[in-house]
Amino acid sequence: MGTLMSSSRTTYTGAPRGCVLSPLLFSLYTNDCTSKDPSVKLLKFADDTTLIGLIQDGEESAYRQEVKELAVWCRHNNLELNTLKTVEMIIDFRRNPPALPPLSIMDSTVATVETFKFLGSVISQDLKWVTHINSIVKKAQQRLYFLRQLRKFNLPQELLKQFYSAIIESVLCTSVTVWFGSAAESDIRRLQRIVRTEDQKITLDPSHPSHHLFELLPSGRRYRAPNTRTTRHKNSFFPQAILLMNS
Repeated sequence: MGTLMSSSRTTYTGAPRGCVLSPLLFSLYTNDCTSKDPSVKLLKFADDTTLIGLIQDGEESAYRQEVKELAVWCRHNNLELNTLKTVEMIIDFRRNPPALPPLSIMDSTVATVETFKFLGSVISQDLKWVTHINSIVKKAQQRLYFLRQLRKFNLPQELLKQFYSAIIESVLCTSVTVWFGSAAESDIRRLQRIVRTEDQKITLDPSHPSHHLFELLPSGRRYRAPNTRTTRHKNSFFPQAILLMNS
């Protein structure tokens, strides 16, 4: 601090996997890796890096220049870009979008895809959530099978609840606030059976942190709907779940 500086030490092994300091050290190491053009955003999360470029009037020189500078920065800082795992997705809602030349990194052509997985969410070229919901429904159904198998072996109820929370509920709730409110009605209906299973589990388990959100009306037949002032809140998970149970 100030004018004081500790002695330097060189390590040749790198940070061990799982070390609590690894994310901090990596963030410090890549801190100066930024985008210089305001039309291009550079997103970094651990060892995943995403470049988002806004192309207007067919002018993509800024986007391609930032990709080139990212490759140069990695080479100068002893980091290697895995071009085999690098993909490009173009979002263009025009009826007849022009064909763009392929993107190249270090003399390797980057594959163009219609979907890719970003931090656990499947992003589609049409910005719809059909593919993502397909993925989580498939995962949830596969894991519900194991829950039924465990029930056949008369596993204690508490262990079944723990299995549900850790293995199934975690899949349904990953980034749910991002995609659920924008999902199509047909996709929401596909989730109804799994959502009902989760709702019943929450309402029957007083220890669940969301249990207090499910309050029965005096009639005992329907649940009290929360006050929603915005469409975004109305379309979020818990208001929609209560609406589904009351129907």
